[in-house]
Amino acid sequence: MTLLAVTSQTWIVTFLGFGIVLLLLICFVFIMQLMGWIMQPKAKAVVAEAPAAPQTNTAQPVPAGDEAELVAVAYALHLYFNSLHDVEQPHLTVHNHHTAWHIIQ
Repeated sequence: MTLLAVTSQTWIVTFLGFGIVLLLLICFVFIMQLMGWIMQPKAKAVVAEAPAAPQTNTAQPVPAGDEAELVAVAYALHLYFNSLHDVEQPHLTVHNHHTAWHIIQ
């Protein structure tokens, strides 16, 4: 019996296996699309609301005690967002060194 011989049965098994895998992949795609369709939140009825009155900008001055806190928060945010990443060298240096593991006996 020769194991590497290509016969008609070999081609039948090859194409049958390939077809089964392809068919299962297509089925999985449709199942995933169906699950996405089922899991989508349903649109709720929109209740018509009365138009809101226009809001006027009534900015009030910040009390003197709160101004220092706002400055501290603004400075902390500035430091955080401007120093997220350190500037590092874009290359690695590897030095060859010998240890006891290199000794061949």
